[in-house]
Amino acid sequence: MNRARTARPTRSYDRSRGSAAKGSGAPRRSKGYERRPAALQGEFALPVTTTPALPAVESFADLDLPAPLLAALGHEGMTVPFPIQGATLPNSLAGRDVLGRGRTGSGKTLAFGLALLARTAGRRAAPRQPLALVLVPTRELAQQVTDALTPYARSVRLKLATVVGGMSIGRQAGALRTGAEVVVATPGRLKDLIDRGDCRLDDVAITVLDEADQMADMGFMPQVTALLDQVRPEGQRMLFSATLDRNVDRLVRTYLTDPVVHSVDPSAGAVTTMEHHVLHVHEADKHRTTTEIAARDGRVIMFLDTKRAVDRLTEHLLNNGVRAAALHGGKSQPQRTRTLAQFKTGHVTVLVATNVAARGIHVDNLDLVVNVDPPTDHKDYLHRGGRTARAGESGSVVTLVTPGQRRGMTRLMASAAITPQVTPVRSGEAELSRITGAQTPSGVPVVITAPAPAPRRSASGAPSSRGRRGRPAQGRPTGQAGRRRAPRSAFDSAA
Repeated sequence: MNRARTARPTRSYDRSRGSAAKGSGAPRRSKGYERRPAALQGEFALPVTTTPALPAVESFADLDLPAPLLAALGHEGMTVPFPIQGATLPNSLAGRDVLGRGRTGSGKTLAFGLALLARTAGRRAAPRQPLALVLVPTRELAQQVTDALTPYARSVRLKLATVVGGMSIGRQAGALRTGAEVVVATPGRLKDLIDRGDCRLDDVAITVLDEADQMADMGFMPQVTALLDQVRPEGQRMLFSATLDRNVDRLVRTYLTDPVVHSVDPSAGAVTTMEHHVLHVHEADKHRTTTEIAARDGRVIMFLDTKRAVDRLTEHLLNNGVRAAALHGGKSQPQRTRTLAQFKTGHVTVLVATNVAARGIHVDNLDLVVNVDPPTDHKDYLHRGGRTARAGESGSVVTLVTPGQRRGMTRLMASAAITPQVTPVRSGEAELSRITGAQTPSGVPVVITAPAPAPRRSASGAPSSRGRRGRPAQGRPTGQAGRRRAPRSAFDSAA
């Protein structure tokens, strides 16, 4: 069913009803849009509207937020909104659809989350029928969104449910049966719960798509559109991502009406607190160079292309005295949750990961990301690098490049609009230490013991250390679009 929605005027928020006054009209497709002027076409491959946006605010106190939400913001030390929050919140609180672009760590979660909670406050969900929905591409991002919104949802007495694969579907169904107002979900698991009769989207009046471009890249778009066809057609839509391109153009044209379009930090190259280094290394020396970087003081995330490469590097680092742990799609969700907890508490200092960690992970004081295997797509580069230099902090992104990879890396950096510092290095050299903090590892094998316990599963469906052994995520799409077989890493053994 095609849910092209009615073009509607700006809606005024009526807190007594918990929704917005809505216009009416005959359904039509893509009306009310005009093409962006040629000078701006490169920024968005999307239609925009000429309806003027409400002006940005410089303080949360300037917004029409419920008093408990303002109090919760103050308790969390939040008084001045980040640019994307200050620009979009006046419009989203008024009921406008929003298309927001901001680099990772720019504050997108609260940009959509505060509006969603404010406009849902005062309402109660019937069993199995949530009132608001946040769709995300990965389990880690779902948990991060839940963690970020929980104190604010609690302040206005709204229940959150987290719905992801790899965890007990029965417990998630139970959380929905109690009447959760807001559901944060990955598409596959939400589809499973709907198919079982444990969830209906008829009452969902506010829908958020976070990282929509990654959902398109992962092949989730058929599931996403099927879910959007089930929510209230006149409801509010908000789409936020660090990158917005033609992959989501059809989605925006079909499901967003008269959106406010806002872009903050359109490329990672504009982040003045982030340094980008390309280190030219010799193939024979790459293994040693990687080990010395991992042995630095402080935490670091190291990205590799394959699960096997991640496991082999992790084992090698542990044998050389580096407190490392692996994170990839082959790990069960309880394992992944425990590993992240260990990394965030400092029990583990090196997180060795595939692209599963490229989005949805926030760790305070993480000042270095290393691409042991260079990414093949500039969007992957931006999202990997976005794990550092978040929320105004500083950080560095280092990519190890062998001679055969130099040309491809030059093209990738050009696509990402980044001019990196290029330095030839060898293991043991002062220049490597200056850039990365590299040092000689102790060589004394370590074993990671007494892991930090995973959070207990709450009524919201958050992960629990008592969860059953993880199963593959149900409903995961096959033949994922844009999924390429990565070249064999230096840390992969011969087949």
